[in-house]
Amino acid sequence: MAHTTPVDHKVEHKSTIPANFGDKVELFVREYKPSGSGGTAKPVLMLHGRSVPALPGFDLVLPPQESSSPNPDTRYSWAQGLASKGYNVYIMDLQGSGLSPRPEMHDPCNANPASAQRGLLKTNPGTDDCDPEANYKAQLGNSRSEWDELGAVVKFIRKRCNNEKVAFIGWSAAAFVMGPYALQRPDDVASMFLLAPVFPPNGRWSTNPSDPFAPPPGTPLPTKPVTEPKAAFGFPMNLTSKAGLQAVIPDKEWADHVWQAIMDCDSIGQKWGGPTPGAPEGVMRWRNSYWWGWNKSTVPHGPTPGTLGSTVPVCIVYGDQDRTANTPEEMGPVLHFSVPKLYNAIPGTDKLMIRVEGWDHNPVWEPKPNQTLQHMSWKWLQGKRVYGVETGSWVMDTDGVLAEVE
Repeated sequence: MAHTTPVDHKVEHKSTIPANFGDKVELFVREYKPSGSGGTAKPVLMLHGRSVPALPGFDLVLPPQESSSPNPDTRYSWAQGLASKGYNVYIMDLQGSGLSPRPEMHDPCNANPASAQRGLLKTNPGTDDCDPEANYKAQLGNSRSEWDELGAVVKFIRKRCNNEKVAFIGWSAAAFVMGPYALQRPDDVASMFLLAPVFPPNGRWSTNPSDPFAPPPGTPLPTKPVTEPKAAFGFPMNLTSKAGLQAVIPDKEWADHVWQAIMDCDSIGQKWGGPTPGAPEGVMRWRNSYWWGWNKSTVPHGPTPGTLGSTVPVCIVYGDQDRTANTPEEMGPVLHFSVPKLYNAIPGTDKLMIRVEGWDHNPVWEPKPNQTLQHMSWKWLQGKRVYGVETGSWVMDTDGVLAEVE
């Protein structure tokens, strides 16, 4: 089914980020609606992770591959691929990312003071006059503010889509936002498809360690930001250089396309970085968030027993070479991540996990894995079945053959 051109929206929201608490902001949302759907297409919402904005991850468009074809190559846009299958697809940026507001991130002196990061700005725009600490000495977002922003966009989508539940697709740290949101508001969520979800089995419960779970939606969040420890939360913004991104993308040409897509989403970041004065190379600016409410103790919670895996079916896909979403236990409770432990913590039976041999944390940026991902997510949305399986833990080899994990 042919898709329409993108329609970009600005979703109004009253911010709950401490840096701009109470301000009216506009969240960036891109929509792809299949032509001829007559308003009946099922809605899908795609959410980015910690550092990469939504469009470079979900709507990557390459230049024309042949001189005889003037049209850009849209095959690797995950969002457009799903729209072509008949879904009403939305892509969003949280505050601090992409084309949504980035409070306190305009100031280069608010970059992570660590020398490896702030040093990226030493020449463009220059940080010699910065204090050793950031000017805004706190983290930017947090779990409550990001759940609130996701909720605002879900409400916007449901209003446009005959109040249909929304299917979630999230990559990496999007799990910190979509997972707890689904636990608290399962009536909003049709299903979840999580790519390489970041999950700390023994992670933080809430802003107050004595709370059994994060406060319910609508509970006012204290405006006092998290500031300690300073090395982790004493600043609002992290940076990644072009070389840093290229190091995680095997194909240099693809890496260039991804970097350009990131720069297209950041009019300030594209003017920073690089060793040559007046010739910026660009940096990827990303929010520093304080997360809680996503661990082996909270996952079984919900309005009904076993919300995840019953009211909200869950499909998890990850690569066996992923060292970002799977880290050693020695990293400690906050930084030890495990995809299999997320699957095991989900109490319901409507859950499916596929470990793909040869994939790392970024399969969206490799041609064959990208196409496989599009197909897997489409099949999950279509009938909660991927390559003929509905539940259980499976491994897929490089030939696409599935075997159940004992």
